Amino acid sequence: MQFLETAVEIAREAGALTATYFERRVAIETKGEFDLVTEADRASEKLIVERLRTYFPSHAIVAEEGGGHEGCSEYRWFVDPLDGTTNFAHSFPMFCVTMGLERAGETIAGVVYDPIRQEVFTAERGAGAFLNNHRVRTSSIGKVADSLASTGFPSRKRHHNVNIHFYYQLAMASHGVRRTGSAALDLSYVASGRLDFFWEFGLKPWDMAAGALLVQEAGGRVSDMTGAPLSLTASDNILADNGALHGEILASFAEIFQGHERVPLPSL
Repeated sequence: MQFLETAVEIAREAGALTATYFERRVAIETKGEFDLVTEADRASEKLIVERLRTYFPSHAIVAEEGGGHEGCSEYRWFVDPLDGTTNFAHSFPMFCVTMGLERAGETIAGVVYDPIRQEVFTAERGAGAFLNNHRVRTSSIGKVADSLASTGFPSRKRHHNVNIHFYYQLAMASHGVRRTGSAALDLSYVASGRLDFFWEFGLKPWDMAAGALLVQEAGGRVSDMTGAPLSLTASDNILADNGALHGEILASFAEIFQGHERVPLPSL
């Protein structure tokens, strides 16, 4: 069964659907107290789940908006029908559709599709990472001081989020830290060498599944922020980089976790 080819076909169809909603500037709703959701999220998820159930009726599907279903198969799909909803809701053109397939606890295929730029990032376990069918690799940057990074912040309770300390220290140590608003695209950009590393707290399995595999298949390294192996279901934070930077970044993270700051936050 050609899992990846089918996933790409579905992602392209869902991406085209989200693009039509994007042009219309759909209404914004709230999910819980702070998280945003739009009718595009729901429509895209409905399409993806229906297609997956048609092609792979026994597979389990875990989807962000709750439209998935549990199956009896060892295969499980992690689906984010619209990663970057806040960007999307404000007409900021940085969002994607992402799908990752896990078999017996190991991610074996993933796709990230950016419908605005018409970019399809794909990876299969052991077969490499690709952008629009051209092989991609992580960057060769060897020092954090020469790197460009990305991170993200939650849409809710940002004032309680410790990532501001990590953001500041790494921004001071590198060429800068970007915030795109889409973890799946951040990971894709690490895989393709556009960014040298990415980290974030508070992620869900569907945020990381495809992108983490992309980074690994492009020659990079992925772990949680303490250096432990990444688990999609047990880890809620991630560090992904080109491999050469992993040890240096983890050492910086360890200092910050312990409350040590090389560059103090400025006073008001």
